[in-house]
Amino acid sequence: MSSIDVAARPLPKPPLGEQVRLLRRLFADPQPVLDELRSRYGPIVGLGAGPVAMAVVGGPSEVRELLAMPTSSFRWGHKFNALGFVVGAGSMIVSDGEDHQRRRSSVRSAFSRRRLNGWVPMILERTDRAVDELRASLDGDTREVELFAVGRSLVLGIVVRALFGERLVERTTEIGDLFQGAQDYLEAPAIRQVPHPFPFTARSRVRADRNALDELIDAEIADRRAHPTGDPLDVIEALVVDGTLSDAEIRDQVVTLMGAGYDTTAASLAWMLWCCALEPHVWDRLAEEAASVIGDDAGTADHTTLAELALADRVMRETTRLHPAGVISPREAVDDVVVGGHRIPAGTLVLWSAHLVGRDPDTWADPLRFDPDRFHDLTPAQQELAELGWVPFGRGPRNCIGFALAQMELTLIIARLAQRLEIEPTMPTAPPPVGMVVNRPSGGVPMRVRSRPNQ
Repeated sequence: MSSIDVAARPLPKPPLGEQVRLLRRLFADPQPVLDELRSRYGPIVGLGAGPVAMAVVGGPSEVRELLAMPTSSFRWGHKFNALGFVVGAGSMIVSDGEDHQRRRSSVRSAFSRRRLNGWVPMILERTDRAVDELRASLDGDTREVELFAVGRSLVLGIVVRALFGERLVERTTEIGDLFQGAQDYLEAPAIRQVPHPFPFTARSRVRADRNALDELIDAEIADRRAHPTGDPLDVIEALVVDGTLSDAEIRDQVVTLMGAGYDTTAASLAWMLWCCALEPHVWDRLAEEAASVIGDDAGTADHTTLAELALADRVMRETTRLHPAGVISPREAVDDVVVGGHRIPAGTLVLWSAHLVGRDPDTWADPLRFDPDRFHDLTPAQQELAELGWVPFGRGPRNCIGFALAQMELTLIIARLAQRLEIEPTMPTAPPPVGMVVNRPSGGVPMRVRSRPNQ
């Protein structure tokens, strides 16, 4: 008998009949089920059995322990991972072992600090363009605007510019349309995602959209090989010049980066707007900070501008603590592992939850309250707790590779929006969340919007 078998306790589990109810709800409306499981069974709990055995891990210490384990103990290209159909078998997020390391290393090089810093003025310029269009539609009045759609369009434009340079900016809407079917497909019930070859179905439409996107990306890869632009901000060109990946692998990484960097960031921005609109003093403080740091001319902004937006950074951190874009993140245990003193058998699908970690009552005072200043002027002990309990982008060698771009986008966009617009919530409380793959506010972000007088 191994030391794991001797020392570790089995996972606590709800009664069998109750597990069926919980599993059905978990994959339809995950947040309330996760909260219930944490309240009743603690930071780690088992569900299901045999080939559908699962372990939900939601305590900050337990998640840190899990994410610090060797990646070889887990598998990401597992049988339950439907992402592979959308992003491609060569994507780093469904790869394991040496393939994952090689693919991720190439992409990490493309997201260099120099390139990230170079995107700062581009992000602000595109934000100003979106605000100018919105203000023109207001015509001096206060009107109700669905800001989720505005934010998604803005974020998509930034991602397309970062990945492709200026060449494909005019095709941003087309690219967004090709992605929408895949996003809807991934949010559909699991039974509808069962692989099949049948035509005229949601799966066949996603396959056709992916083929069209592949053609577009392949043409860009071929053009960069034949006619390098020398654009220092162009990710595709960086991947081509790097030479580590095949064209097919580059294509799958680009699709992955677009999918991950578009919908998740737009969802986080939506929650930021709700949180700030319901706390007007926060929105006005953001405006004051942005006016002081950015000023009227965003074209002079650089990485030092980002560093000075301290309140906007805290707003980003507090919002993603409360509303992480990914509520649960799956990985399959290859070996028996021990987390929090509990044995998780090989073959178990491990679902760690940034949602639960960010709302842990032992880590965060008044955890359900939106308070950006909880990240301000921390003592060393408070800083250690905050680092333990803030994992919206994961941690370790499998964290979100685009986390730096996402944080930068969210911080700059929310600052500039607050500087140039006044918003009022249309409801007294934020709407409930929706989405299994990407956590976003149901009903979007309808707000009463007007231009700031001094703008």
